[in-house]
Amino acid sequence: MMRTGIVAGVIFVLAHFAMLIGVTTPEKFYFDEVHYVPAARQMLEPVMPQPMLNPMHPPLAKQLIALSIHTFGDGPLGWRYPAVLFGSLAAVAVYLCGLALFAAQGPAIAASLLAFFNQMLFVQSRIAMLDIFALAFSLFAIAAFMHGFRQQRPHLWFALAGVGFGLSAGCKWSGLFVLAVCIAIVAVIRLMQGWRTQFADARPDDWYRPDLWPDFRWRHFAACFVLIPAAVYLATFIPLYGLSVTNILEAQRRIFSDNTTTAIAGHTYMSSWPSWPFLVRPVWYLFDKIGDDRIAAVVFLGNPLILWPALIALLICLRDWIVTRRVDAFLVLAFYFGPYLAWALLPRTLGFIYYYLPAATTASLALVYALKRGSTPAWLLWAYVGIGFVGFAAMLPISAAFIGTSMATFSRLMIFQNWI
Repeated sequence: MMRTGIVAGVIFVLAHFAMLIGVTTPEKFYFDEVHYVPAARQMLEPVMPQPMLNPMHPPLAKQLIALSIHTFGDGPLGWRYPAVLFGSLAAVAVYLCGLALFAAQGPAIAASLLAFFNQMLFVQSRIAMLDIFALAFSLFAIAAFMHGFRQQRPHLWFALAGVGFGLSAGCKWSGLFVLAVCIAIVAVIRLMQGWRTQFADARPDDWYRPDLWPDFRWRHFAACFVLIPAAVYLATFIPLYGLSVTNILEAQRRIFSDNTTTAIAGHTYMSSWPSWPFLVRPVWYLFDKIGDDRIAAVVFLGNPLILWPALIALLICLRDWIVTRRVDAFLVLAFYFGPYLAWALLPRTLGFIYYYLPAATTASLALVYALKRGSTPAWLLWAYVGIGFVGFAAMLPISAAFIGTSMATFSRLMIFQNWI
């Protein structure tokens, strides 16, 4: 336990330091900061003015940005520091997920590094948007769920997961996708146990076992995955609405209406969910000319050296789940495909590749799984982490605005026309 705490602390400090460098550039709002920072400022007013800004999302992430503005001032550091903090925590949470899955320090650390180097986590941790907050809380909830999944008495761990899911949804409703995955997993296992399902050649590492969680009843299920998340989620509205049930319920109606509407105008960088794993259409958060041949650029694209091979790793996980029923392969697949394919079910016509962030982050677990299976030499995993770092470093000129880049470098990095 102490070793885990030390490693987690080191990951946090290193990630925090790396993400904090140059985070105040640009000194103006960029991309969706124009929506969320004014909404956070509004929360600092003695009396909440009307109309409320950005009512289409829950308040928790904006409250955290407001707290930072109050602490560090109404400037770039105040706007973006909470994202840096939660991005660093997300890297720690991936490490904890890896530890729960692989029960070994090396693969867990490798998973955290690959998640960091996938470029998406780094970019999203340096902008005042809501996604990184929802991601961090979801990842801690996933880590708790994965740990509890292997326990005979998972009650405490599933309850902790419920807290994480409630906080994630309190930042953005997309946090509900991962909660839905957990509900589906537990419900399916309980139904199979009710039907007395058994595998003829049962193994200890099967994803399903008839004796799994013998004391976990339906009332525990309801408490961990319905009541606790709902209570935590609704509590995030109390600072805005007090204990007014009417106002809190009206806020839910408004969020639901805004997030399910199909009447949304198109956007230059919009893309559909089938294209996200292939990195077809990035989102340019920033593209400013700062000199005769210098630009400041931030693109949300993803590291192709990590995210394209991750698709092969996911096929390996799928094969192992089908053929050998491995629990770690099953959990990797569930927490990749759940938050990704959920977007296919929504009626929204407007989508962006940054919606792929949760699935892209958990894809690092699939890569570690594929690179450590069987008799694969240990050095191969670390060699691949090094390759991921090379891709990350190559993309830094278009990942961090303070570095800047030339048009020639920009042209070299834009391999495909649709990336521009």
